[in-house]
Amino acid sequence: MREYSVPATVTVGAEENLLDAVYAHEVEHPGETLLKIQSSPGQWDPVTAAEFAARVTAVARGLIASGVGAGDRVALLSRTRFEWTLLDYAILAVGAVTVPIYETSSASQIAWILEDSGAVGIVVETAHHASLVKTDGFVKVIDEGAVDSLVEAGSAVAVEEVHARRAAVGADHLATLIYTSGTTGRPKGCELSHRNLLTEIAATREVLHQLLAADGSVLLFLPLAHVFGKVIQCGAIASRTVIGHTPDTRNLLADLGTFQPTFLLAAPRVFEKVYNGARQKAHDGGKGGIFDAAADVAIAWSRAQDTGGASFALKLKHAVFDKLVYGRLREATGGHVVAAVSGSAPLGERLGHFFRGVGIPILEGYGLTETTAGVTVNALGAQRVGSVGRPVPGHAVRIAEDGEILLSGGIVFRGYWNNPAATAEAIEDGWFHSGDIGALDDAGFLTITGRKKEILVTAGGKNVAPAVLEDRLRAHALVGQCMVVGDGQPFIAALITIDPEALPGWRERNGKAAGEDPSSAADLVDDPELRGEIAAAVEEANQAVSRAEQIRKFRILPVDFTEGGGELTPTLKIKRSVVADRYAKEIQALYSPATDKQPA
Repeated sequence: MREYSVPATVTVGAEENLLDAVYAHEVEHPGETLLKIQSSPGQWDPVTAAEFAARVTAVARGLIASGVGAGDRVALLSRTRFEWTLLDYAILAVGAVTVPIYETSSASQIAWILEDSGAVGIVVETAHHASLVKTDGFVKVIDEGAVDSLVEAGSAVAVEEVHARRAAVGADHLATLIYTSGTTGRPKGCELSHRNLLTEIAATREVLHQLLAADGSVLLFLPLAHVFGKVIQCGAIASRTVIGHTPDTRNLLADLGTFQPTFLLAAPRVFEKVYNGARQKAHDGGKGGIFDAAADVAIAWSRAQDTGGASFALKLKHAVFDKLVYGRLREATGGHVVAAVSGSAPLGERLGHFFRGVGIPILEGYGLTETTAGVTVNALGAQRVGSVGRPVPGHAVRIAEDGEILLSGGIVFRGYWNNPAATAEAIEDGWFHSGDIGALDDAGFLTITGRKKEILVTAGGKNVAPAVLEDRLRAHALVGQCMVVGDGQPFIAALITIDPEALPGWRERNGKAAGEDPSSAADLVDDPELRGEIAAAVEEANQAVSRAEQIRKFRILPVDFTEGGGELTPTLKIKRSVVADRYAKEIQALYSPATDKQPA
């Protein structure tokens, strides 16, 4: 059993809460910009610390007028936008508890969370969202003036009542009830206190002090219903890092260009898309050779930083490609990004080195909803690409005998809502059992190798972690998603989808008819040339594992996995049971004696 801990550098007082920062800024930095609202494309209007505090108070008065009491749960269902942050803090200001719900949730998912949490009301973004809600509590719609109506309703409520409410909230009061994504069953509500969030914010600011700072800025586009987005939102407010919001990721590149953030926050799939999109564009424009050479140099340069530094020849090549390729990629993110933070799934070592070589180091971290987001994180100047970093101050990581990652510290949640049995199963002797498998090196850097429940055991008794293969496969420009299978089977196989954004360019370069939908792979699942490219990607992925763990066969599926299709969670994790049921015939065919052996 291996363990690594980092001493605490900060403490959270019993009377502290998340609202302290909002009202401290109002007094100490009233005229400083705290957030920016995009009023029109490319136009970002500042919201000062004083203005934000005043808006929070006004909306909080409206919540009190609507009957929200201390300790009540209020649900919030919306895309990532300014109103989400405003309402979140207003809910906290009245001593209530925010219950985030993904805006892509189904009616049944919404109903379960509202019922289980006992929410007294819900604020949703659109009329469509409202049509999915069935509740005895209030329903308010942002697009139909929810914020203004709350402000108007609260005009008769004394401001002093809001301040009395927030002053009564202590560190150990419940702040938010975040439901797990439900990849393996019905979502469970994770109870996160003000202490949990304040501890996470303080620890994260210690490690990411170059990013979460008053001269920094972040453009939020990940769902704020996810603990990762929520923590960065609260950390930015606490540190006066200017926040912008982008509700529609289709406008992300344009918004990055005008907002010009100093750091990015994204899931690995976003970085995979950036790399694959840039590579695809270069190949479609006849400059694929230059891009691939530049990528190889970036990766080599980054690797060299860990082994004494780059040679003169490598430095020269790197400088040339910095002018030809890397600078343009940095400009695509707004041109001011110091670093990016990635979480929710492994990024992959190759992409990590690529982006560091380009000049946008991606600091991978690791955590769960139950650990208030990041419990480990890489830092600028202390980064080990391929790992998820070291424990944040005040926390410890232990590797159990079976390889499971155990976690302890002030960010570990207090339990599952109305589910003491699940809580007792998850927390034992002060250690949270993550369900993930990993390893610690001598310097305390943690590497994730897979999920305990996802480990495949072949008929020959070989344990295989699918994440290793899946991460490498998704790094290929043509691969959309993939799921490795083989539990109880004689060998490992994979279901693979084609990225609909990359497919049209591939069709054009290879002389394939576009058909009615050039982004669909339905007519190409057995195409020899496409299969050849995917086989090469499989071969590359197989280099990361032993012979017994390698993919022997694969099946190209006609459509990509999507959140709307039910195969992915809102954070783009595969719902393995859903995919296994939906494509049971395809999986069975992989192990049919009649199936020709495929090269891999």
